[in-house]
Amino acid sequence: MRSVDADEFFSPQRTPSSALPDPEPLITNLARGVMEVFAGVREVDQLARWFAEDAYRRLLTRSNLAARARNARGVRATRPVFDILSVRHMSPADGVVESVVILAGPHRTRAIALRLEGTDGRWRATSLALL
Repeated sequence: MRSVDADEFFSPQRTPSSALPDPEPLITNLARGVMEVFAGVREVDQLARWFAEDAYRRLLTRSNLAARARNARGVRATRPVFDILSVRHMSPADGVVESVVILAGPHRTRAIALRLEGTDGRWRATSLALL
C-alpha cells in the first residue's frame, strides 16, 4: 500500500473532460463578466470562484488600472453593449480547453482568449487575455 502525502491529497486535483460539463456556457458567461468588470459595472470578486489564483490576480490588477483610467478621464462606469460574434474552443489535452470569444461593440471589436482547466470537478480559468 502506498502512503499518500498530505500535500498531494489536499492539493487541487485534475479532473478529466469526461467528468466536466460542456465548457461553452461558462466561456460565454466569463467573457461577458470580464467585459463588465473592465467597464466597472461588476465586481471582480463575483468572478473569483471561476479563476485560478494567478489569473484572478491579473484580472484584478487590470480592472484596477481600468478604474483608474476611467477616474482620470472623468468617465462614469456604464454597462458595456456588445454582441458575441463567435465562440471557438478546442481541447489540446484532456481536462483542458482553450477558447477565443469575439465581441463586437459600438466602437471596436475585441477578442478574449481563455484557458480552462478541469480542477476539483469543475472548470477554472487559468489564463485570460483581452485583445
